[in-house]
Amino acid sequence: MHMPEVEKNALEVILARRSVRRFTKQEVDRETVKLLLEAAVRAPTAEHREPWAFVVVQDPKLLLGLSEIAKPLVAEEVRGFRLERTQHIVDMVLRPDFNIFYDAHTLIVICARNNGQFSEADCWLAAENLMLAACAVGLGSCVIGSVLPALNTVEIKSRLNISYEFRPVAPIIVGYPQDKVAPTTRKEPQILSYVSAPSVRKTSILDA
Repeated sequence: MHMPEVEKNALEVILARRSVRRFTKQEVDRETVKLLLEAAVRAPTAEHREPWAFVVVQDPKLLLGLSEIAKPLVAEEVRGFRLERTQHIVDMVLRPDFNIFYDAHTLIVICARNNGQFSEADCWLAAENLMLAACAVGLGSCVIGSVLPALNTVEIKSRLNISYEFRPVAPIIVGYPQDKVAPTTRKEPQILSYVSAPSVRKTSILDA
């Protein structure tokens, strides 16, 4: 099936995107960050509320400090999951050399305004736009959801200048991939139902 070039490119990006956790030391410049944010705010938004705001951190020392604050909170949360690999994950997170942001030099936190039923959902739509845009320009990205409890503490919200009317919902690391990024596989879509309109037989006086 022939598709317009722009649509084909969009689908290629969607199929190519995957989470990246190994980055080079090359910095992501401000113009590129601005491009990612512009893509993010093009996401669908309920009632045109645009409930998002952004925090960009490109200070390695601050990111390392945030990682050290977050790690014990993450370990405590993981212990509550009681999964088969729980202890392995806890041990990894608490290693002195482990950085919860995987040594990425750029962290973008999408924050939701504390009003509106769909504010958080809108921000996750913006997150997908941002990550697809990152993939399109040769960057890798990964959601670090485990850091949310730490980001929502009074101490860290204050350090990142996140005012009381916003809450962090989507922390995303961004950088240049260290390795070649290969598309990942996914299960086939599980379709619970596929409801089509019943076919209507055309009638005319000739059918009488």
